[in-house]
Amino acid sequence: MPQSKILLDTCSYLRLARSIHPLLFVEFGKARYCLYVIEGFQEEFNKSTRLRTKFTWVSEEQYKENRSKSIQMSKKVHKTIDLAYNYILEFADTNGFGISRIDGKAVASAYVLEITLISDDSDLLAVCQEFDVKILKTLELLHLMKEHQHVDMTKIREIAAYWHYERDPPKNFVDDYQELFEEAPPKDF
Repeated sequence: MPQSKILLDTCSYLRLARSIHPLLFVEFGKARYCLYVIEGFQEEFNKSTRLRTKFTWVSEEQYKENRSKSIQMSKKVHKTIDLAYNYILEFADTNGFGISRIDGKAVASAYVLEITLISDDSDLLAVCQEFDVKILKTLELLHLMKEHQHVDMTKIREIAAYWHYERDPPKNFVDDYQELFEEAPPKDF
């Protein structure tokens, strides 16, 4: 059975990689789910002083090594992604969706490769819905991981506490958490 690739946007990677390590290139479940970070992650990270200051751990060798592999694609697939990217970015601009260049590339990659994208960005979620790109929120990914015994509720609660500490919970966190895990989120949310 081929691997079921899942693409993480920058924010989802930053929300999970410190708590679940190694996060990328570890298969789980019968479907052989495997996580990859979006192409352009390092570029986006390097350009943002806020990200580099807040997430200093990203530059540690163990995390850089875990991000060193990417989804292998032919030149033809890259060209198809570029075409889709231009169309998706034009659609987003025309319709007032504020997605970055790198997020546009992530949507195009997920669209062409027919893989799932993980993001909590409202505009990115909306663009993916317009193009029938399968997208999950970070909490939904954690739920998938739990269903396949890749993480347990102790780890999920720990991650939620970390998001609270960092003051970076995803939008609609409380409602999504309660719906997915059938319990109230950790205190202070």
